[in-house]
Amino acid sequence: MIHLDTDIEGKQMTFGYAEETLKRFGLVIGSSWEYHHGVFDGILHRKGGETIYVRLPFQVIDGELDRADALIEFEQPFIVKHVVNLGIDKSGHGLLTVAGLGQFQKPLDRDGHIHNKNHWEEFGEDMIANILDDVSF
Repeated sequence: MIHLDTDIEGKQMTFGYAEETLKRFGLVIGSSWEYHHGVFDGILHRKGGETIYVRLPFQVIDGELDRADALIEFEQPFIVKHVVNLGIDKSGHGLLTVAGLGQFQKPLDRDGHIHNKNHWEEFGEDMIANILDDVSF
């Protein structure tokens, strides 16, 4: 994991505005959100079973996350790499995958080693700087 040094920490906006605006930058709400916190995820690089993400975590300051008017506050963004198994499903749950119920495998490594950390750190910080230049807080 690479923590990014940006000015987005502490910035606030409504969840609906964040979701709509950040989509333009390839960031979508992560699937593991809860009513009082969540994360916007964006794929920076994908090759084979390795995916490098930029993550913008946030806390809900007012309201609940299932409402567009919930006020959120961003926390320190970070870069993380997931490594998944691209091989044959030997778990016996192949029918779930065919049926569309098990389309995502659990990552083999949720925080894989990131080569060339300086490159990804700069890339992520530039991405956040572009968001800050374009978005009204």
